[in-house]
Amino acid sequence: MKVAVFSAKPYDQASLGAVQCPLTWHYLEPKLDVETAKLAHGHQVVVAFVNDDLSAPVLAELKKAGVKMVALRCAGFNNLDLDAANALGIRVARVPAYSPEAVAEHAIALIMMLNRRLHRAYNRVRENNFSLDGLLGFNLHGKTAAVIGTGAIGLATARILAGFGCTLTGFDVKPNPAFSALGGQYLGFDQCIEGADIISLHCPLTPDTYHLINAQRLGAMKRGVMLINTSRGALLDTQAAIDALKSGQLGYLGLDVYEQEGDLFFEDLSNRIIPDDVFQRLLTFPNVVITGHQGYFTQEALSAIACTTVQNIEAFAKGGRSGNELTKA
Repeated sequence: MKVAVFSAKPYDQASLGAVQCPLTWHYLEPKLDVETAKLAHGHQVVVAFVNDDLSAPVLAELKKAGVKMVALRCAGFNNLDLDAANALGIRVARVPAYSPEAVAEHAIALIMMLNRRLHRAYNRVRENNFSLDGLLGFNLHGKTAAVIGTGAIGLATARILAGFGCTLTGFDVKPNPAFSALGGQYLGFDQCIEGADIISLHCPLTPDTYHLINAQRLGAMKRGVMLINTSRGALLDTQAAIDALKSGQLGYLGLDVYEQEGDLFFEDLSNRIIPDDVFQRLLTFPNVVITGHQGYFTQEALSAIACTTVQNIEAFAKGGRSGNELTKA
């Protein structure tokens, strides 16, 4: 079976190629969109990633090209028009879980970097500046950490925070008994974020969670709160976050995702001018750390993603289901 892999980087080729299977891979560097969809001609399956466009027009082009399945090599599917896929008869499967610890550990890394100003300390020492002024942090022990979304990744994050001695609070529409077993206390969403010293977002992007963190909710948080987002960029109203940073209401911001990351992340733009004024404004704050959607990027996670992606495709090829298919609710 021929499979077209869009947004394929060398590490994607290495991880997928390491899985023993009868599939014929065709690696395509461009992102999937209406124009590049024609490159899928002659392939029964397309493998797509988080910033590939899987809107109705793109799916229609894939259908014309003969594509019968889309295999997402990620957990989130906010970039997919599932209704259109179902109407076109295109099967869709995802990787619902790969290495929750990978993203959780990255969230903690952002917390530690912001708290102890490691990004600033690193640059100072390289310039032979060993002054500690401006690098004062705080003990995580005893602080209240709110985990928004207590699925696999949120739970893994909570375990680490519990190890630091944090008081855990959480919010989820489907409470997880394992979070409560850690000593975590579920609260209403507003109560949860209003009482926290650190807030870490681990929920999917849906119409209900779009701009979940907005100006009003930022204003209701503790002054100087730390906010971490390793989930999806549009959970946070970026302009509202900038305003809160300017006023000092938001004390620390750690992002591994960004609302408009589709035009930025996963590419080397070091020799280009980035026209995104909002993103450029974020970079001016010394209490903001941004990474380029690398939370998932560990050897273990890439291997798990590749294995599950292959299993999803092979199940489809055999006329069966892997259990990871997306269907209309």
